[in-house]
Parts: sequence; C-alpha cells; structure tokens
Amino acid sequence: MFTLGPLGFTVPWLLVALIALPILWLLLRAVPPAPIRRRFPGVALLLGLKDEEAETDKTPWWLLLLRTLAVGAAILGFAGPILNPEDRAPGTGPLLIVVDGGWADARDWPQRVAKVEALVGEAGAAGRTVAVARLTDAPEPVAFQTAEAWAGRAAGLQPQAWAPSGLADWTGALPEGGFETVWLSDGLEHEGRTELLAALQAKGDVRVIEDPRTVFGLHPARFEDGRIMLRASRVPAGEAATVDVIAQGPDPAGIERDLGRVALDFASGAATAEAAIDLPPELRNRVTRFAMEGARTAGTVSLADDSLKRRKIALIKAGADQETLQLLSPLHYLRQALAPTADLIEGNLIDTLKANPDVVILADVADVTEAERKATLEWVEKGGLLLRFAGPVLAASDVSRAEEDPLMPVRLREGGRTVGGAMSWGEPKALAPFPEGSPVCGLTAPSDGVVREQVLAQPDPDLAERTIAALDDGTPLMTRKVVGAGQVVLVHVTANAEWSSLPLSGLFVQMLERLAVSTRAAAPGPADLAGQTWVPEVVLDAFGQTSDAGDLPGVEGEALAKAVASGPTVAHPPGLYAGPDRRVALNAVGTETELEPMAWPASVPVDRLEARAVQALKGHFLTFATVLLLLDVLAALWLAGRLRGLARGVAVLAVVLLGAFPRGAMAQDDGPKPGDDFALEATTAVVLGYVLTGDPKLDELSRAGLLGLSDKLWQRTSVEPMMPMGVDLETDELAFFPFLYWPVAAGAKQPSDAAYAKLNQYLRTGGMILFDTRDADLTGFGGGTTPEGQALQLIASGLDIPPLEPMPPDHVLTRTFYLLQDFPGRHQGGQVWVEAAPNAEAEAAEGMPFRNLNDGVTPVVIGGNDWAAAWATDDAGIPLVPIGRGYAGEQQREIAYRFGINLIMHVLTGNYKSDQVHVPALLERLGQ
Repeated sequence: MFTLGPLGFTVPWLLVALIALPILWLLLRAVPPAPIRRRFPGVALLLGLKDEEAETDKTPWWLLLLRTLAVGAAILGFAGPILNPEDRAPGTGPLLIVVDGGWADARDWPQRVAKVEALVGEAGAAGRTVAVARLTDAPEPVAFQTAEAWAGRAAGLQPQAWAPSGLADWTGALPEGGFETVWLSDGLEHEGRTELLAALQAKGDVRVIEDPRTVFGLHPARFEDGRIMLRASRVPAGEAATVDVIAQGPDPAGIERDLGRVALDFASGAATAEAAIDLPPELRNRVTRFAMEGARTAGTVSLADDSLKRRKIALIKAGADQETLQLLSPLHYLRQALAPTADLIEGNLIDTLKANPDVVILADVADVTEAERKATLEWVEKGGLLLRFAGPVLAASDVSRAEEDPLMPVRLREGGRTVGGAMSWGEPKALAPFPEGSPVCGLTAPSDGVVREQVLAQPDPDLAERTIAALDDGTPLMTRKVVGAGQVVLVHVTANAEWSSLPLSGLFVQMLERLAVSTRAAAPGPADLAGQTWVPEVVLDAFGQTSDAGDLPGVEGEALAKAVASGPTVAHPPGLYAGPDRRVALNAVGTETELEPMAWPASVPVDRLEARAVQALKGHFLTFATVLLLLDVLAALWLAGRLRGLARGVAVLAVVLLGAFPRGAMAQDDGPKPGDDFALEATTAVVLGYVLTGDPKLDELSRAGLLGLSDKLWQRTSVEPMMPMGVDLETDELAFFPFLYWPVAAGAKQPSDAAYAKLNQYLRTGGMILFDTRDADLTGFGGGTTPEGQALQLIASGLDIPPLEPMPPDHVLTRTFYLLQDFPGRHQGGQVWVEAAPNAEAEAAEGMPFRNLNDGVTPVVIGGNDWAAAWATDDAGIPLVPIGRGYAGEQQREIAYRFGINLIMHVLTGNYKSDQVHVPALLERLGQ
C-alpha cells in the first residue's frame, strides 16, 4: 500500500495516469466548443464563399479545469484511496493477545474489549489460532485455540481491582514455537514487564496498543497535624490540572452522601498533588471512602478504615472525683469535650494501657510507679500520645526538675507562675497565634481566652523547638517531645477552669481533637497486623464499586501486612479487612505506591487504543467525479445555446408538479401540540401523581411525600418511578398515572362535571386514588365533624365509588410487598377504608364489581393518617416532618413507607399476591 500522509492507496499504479492530466488539458484547449446555430436568411448570400484564414476559438479555462478535475477524481477513485490506513503487513502464525487487565484498564475497558474482539476477528479471517492472557491472573500455560473458540469469551473479560505484578513468572507459561504478540498495555511500569517483553520478542514480533490519556491514582488518606491529608498521582505528568476528591459516607438515615470535597491542583509537569480536607469529627467518623470525581477505577478510590474513626482515649487523674465538686474535677471538662468524638476509658494507668488506647491523658498526675513508667514509655514508643495537664500537684512535685523526665517534654521550674491574681502585679495573659508546624496551627484563639497561672519550663536550648503553643509574652503554653513513634505533650495549665479560661472555650475541644487524631499513622504497621486473622468484609472491584465479600476466607496478618505494603493481589483483593478490634483498608493504590510510565524500546511499535477509523474513499472520489462530469454536460449545453429550451421544460414540469399537490398537504402542522410535554414527562416511566389543591404548602408537602416514597421504591423494589407530578383535575389527563394521592383540604371545592367524568373513567380503568383527610380519622369515616371530613363527603358525592369497608386483616394490601397489620402515617391508629368484597347475591344483582373489573385492585383507599407527611423528604433524602419521638417515631415512619410501597405494588401487580395465597384452591379447581 502506498501512503501519502493520512491517505493510502490500494492500487497505487493507477496514480501514474495523473501524469496525463497536462496532456489532456492541452488537447481540450485545442478542441473548440460546439458552434452556436442561428437561422439567418442573409446567410444564403454567403454560399459558395471560402474563408482562406479560418480560426478556431478556444475552450474556456474554467471548463478545462472542470474536466481536468473530473478525470483526476476518477483516477484517484479507481486507485483505491483509504483514509487513515493501517500501514502494517498482515501477520501469520499464532497470535497472542496480552491484556494487563488491572484497575488502570477499567477507565476504557469497553474499548479494550472491542479491540480484543477485533483482533480475534481479524485472526479468524486469516485462519490464525489465538490465545488471550490477562496478566492480573496467576500465570498458567498459554494454549492457542481457534478464533471461533475465543469469539464469545473475549466479551466476558473483566478487569481486576489490582495491578499486574510478578510478570516475569509468565515467561515460563509461554508456549513453544514462534508467534506474534499484541500487548494491550495500561501505560504503567509493572514489576517484571521488561523480562516478559524480552521473552515475547524472542518468540516473534511484538506490537503494543496504549491509551495516551492520563492515569490517576488516589493514595490512602493520612493524618498530619490534626488534618486529613489527601495525595494523588498521575501518569504522564502533563499540563496543569485540577481534580476533585469527594469524601463519601452514610447520613443518619444510612443513605450514602457526599460529606466533603477538596480540589487537588496538579502543577504543570508535576506528577503528584496534595491537599488537606477539614471535616468535623461527626462527619469524619462517617467517612467510608474517598473518591476522585469523574473517575471509575479502583485506583481512584481510597477506602477509609478505623484509622479515621473514633479514637480510644484513657483519662487518668490523681485521687477520686467528688460529686459535690464536679466542675472542679480535672476530668469534667475533658469528658465533655471528648465524649462526642471518642471512646473514653477511665481507671488506673496499667489497666488502661492493656486496652491499647490511642491517647492517654494524665490530668495533674505527677508521680507514677516504676512499672507504670516503663509500661507507659513502651506504649508511647509504639505510637501512642501521652497528653499531660499541669495542676497544683505537678507544680508542687519534683518531677522533671533537675533532669528531664522521660514522660515529660521539657524540664520544669520549681513552683509556678501566677499572673492577674490578687498577689501579682501583672495582668492575665492571652494566647499568641499558633506557629506553623504545630498540630493546632490554623485554629483561632478566642479573644477572651486568658491564662492566670501556669507551670514554667526551664529555658533549655530545645525549648523553642518543642513549643507548639505559647502566650503572648512568649512563655510556653503547650510543649511536645517525640518519643519513638509516639509523642509526649504537656499543657502548662490545668484541665479545668482553675488556672485559665481555656476549658470554657470552643478552642479547648478543637485542640483536643487535633491532638487526638495526630496520634497514629493512617496505615497500621506489620506488627499491628501480625498474629491475627483478618476477615474480608467489603471488596472493591476494578471500577471502584464496593460489594459484600461473601464467603472469602480470612487472611493471616503477616500476609495482609505484605499486601498493604506492596499492593493487593489475586489472593488479597482490595477492600476492608476486619480483625478483633479494628478494620484495615487494603487499597489498590497504597501509601508508598509510585505510578511510573512504561518506556517501551524503540524496536516495539506503539499504537493508540482509540486509533482513527479506517475509511475507504473510493466511493467519495467517484461520486465527486460523476458530479463534475454532469456539470460539464450542463456547461457544454449552455455554451452551445441549447439550455434555454431545456430550462423552459424544467420550469413547466415544476409548475405541474406543484399544482398536483393540494395546499394542505404542503402545510402540514408537525409542531408540538399543547400538553405534549406533560404527556411525555408522565409516560416516560412510572410517575406518581398528586392532586393540586391550590394550597402551595399542601401541594409542596404532597410532592415531597411522593418523592420520598419514590426513593424507597427505587431502593427496595424493581419499580423505578420518576419525579412525582402535580395533576390539575380540570385540564390534565389522568390516565397517565397509575396512582393519585389526593390530600383533602378544609373548604375544598367540588370538581366540575367534566372533571368528575374523567375521575369516574379513571377509577373504572384501573386507577387508584388515595384520599387522605390528614385529620387522624378523629370521628371515623363518614363522621363529617372535621372540616376535612366534610370536604371529603362533598367531593365523594359526585364520584362513582363502590361500597367500602374497613380494611380486613386478610386484604391483599396487607401482604402485597410487606406483611403489615397497621398503616400509620404522621398519625397512627386511624381506620383505612377500601372497596368491600361483594357476596354472591350482590354480585348477581349489581353486576361485575370494581375489584373484578380492575384485576382485584381497589380503586379507592380512604384514611386520615397524613401519609404524605410521613413520606416527605427533601431532594437530599432527609425527612422533612418529625414523626413521633426517637426510635419509635422512626419505626412509625418506616411502617408508613412500607404501606406506601404496598399501595404502589398493589396497583401495579393487581391480584398477583391474592392469587398466590389461593394457589391451593386454584389448583384444586383446575383439577376438577
């Protein structure tokens, strides 16, 4: 194939004919156009004369150009032009298709599967055998099969949630003999790729297909200075870009929500980006995953484990609390500040350390026993935080005076410092801004926060380095020392309000929260996992979706620690693993994972995954040549003067054709009709309707109620309703809606006769209306003493409503989807009325009842429990109306949702459930 840029030719030797175009130009220019004939009587006088100097006119240049282009287009067309041809020779022998099949392939997996199917199809057309190897699987011998055997199996390939590893092991699985290899790469460097590539090149030609688009990876979240830090990587490192990372978790109702968002900004040429996300403790404890917006891979999802959840904090004080002096207790303010976000442990120091807390707080504790000192120091060195508060006991002791105590961050001066008291000259001291690098950096000190007394640190050389908070005169308020993997922090004032106003401010809570979350690294170390069995609870697929782990076996702690460090594998897929006292997240992209681009040797051709489509242009060129030749014919007729008569004939034919069509046929009204938008919106899917009452608040509550019910139907059933719609009984079509909710308002007016006709027709043709008086059925149906009850009587007077009865215990509505005995809404205990079951005599006298006409569906349900209020939610799924108190109220709301689901399933499935109940009787009758 001969190519010129993006254009190729299958019959290139025909292009030689283009050389003849200049000769054709000269020939056409030498031949004059046909003469124009005119009848002129005077020509008879010229008969017999001879022109000795005859001259021929020349063909116009534009006509020459037209004919040359027509011939050139025909030559190019017959030469077989192809746009974006694949300039490679067809292969021979077996074909091995290698697919990385990791999480990075999930972003464009459909295109990769289509490419594999195309390669298999090409090999089948050439009679070649095929084998497909997915590198995320365990290596196994590669066996070539016919293309027909792989045709159906290729479509079933799925990516895995981990990256390929140990590729060198595949070298021993390659078959004997030579073969061609096509490698669909994810563009990342993986362990053993070079060795496998060398082994494949030794077997034959290797061609690589890659997607040049950027691959993103999200690393596990970590704590740094009390904030959640997020880091992402990308390959290749190109121009500046911004990606959003969303923190997701359940709301109080258990529905997954976006709890926070942060933007990660990649600088131009930067491979990584980092940002901090600030979440209140209540939201942080709910976070289950961080996900990169717009990405659909396991590598852009980071599962959150217990390292982001509530901390276990031990509170230790000297002596026992006295109930009469609760506000003076050193632990009172600590309990109030930490209880909402942490699990508190109280007891003696040795016993609390056995519970392996994250933080130990010593409130004005000076001396500890040698056993306690040794156990505490070992615990701190493993990553614990020892937080100490000063007080009278510590100030009067000799702890950390001459020599620095291992459990103290600094040496202390003897006694203390009193400012602003009756026996001092100075004023109480305020807090200075927190320095950079401090775990409390970024917090705002209260303007009225003052310190009246404190213990002072000795001015040692490392005091400034260890000071993380100070007063406005520079004296330390908080000091810190790193001990092994942990740290010791001293607050130089008391934990109560005796020495300062700090415990009375919101800053006290924020400081404790910052210190508590900065205790341990986000990822547990091997020692934390060893010696235990970890059971997978949740697994992550390649597209970033979580699912239950099912019956996957447990994993030894040593193996899990290795997977956390080096990445998940076939035996240890990414997900959440539960141990005796915590859960550990194993993510597709780990903390130490580095994404590196694969650099292929120059000898390996690399093609794009989304290659430009190959398009044959032969038809286009020949069509163009034909059009030019037709124009040449018209131009020749025009130059010869023969086009005038032809033009008149064409005009007469056009007039005749126009007159043959009536005016109405040419002016058809194909525009949209009034109400088309309403009909399309109501019939695209199942839509629940509510009757518009004219009261905006009541109508909005009805809409919110049906919205909440529609959400529950989406979550729990196969019914997938769209947004509910308000219905105007006077103007809108009712047949579009299987169910109408009609909140009866006090003083409601009667519908018109036309509306009554539509309502009665709606009831006869399978529709259901739920009349809700919202008055808790205070006097029973028909009592009519409430304004809503009176309005219902007025509305029902024009409806063809069948005889009603209180819902019997065995009615199909009690078991359509859920088994129910009560039907509460905002109110409970009210009677619910449905169509009465007729006896045989009534059926014979009155004809077919509604329940038989409508497949057993009662056309009317009447009650007063205000169901819409119980169902109502906002657009975020949060309930709008409080129901009852506490758990009992939420249980009442749940039963109300179940009643609504039963209603919709009843109107959509008819007597299906009733038939199921009566299966034995039906089988008996069929047998007779």
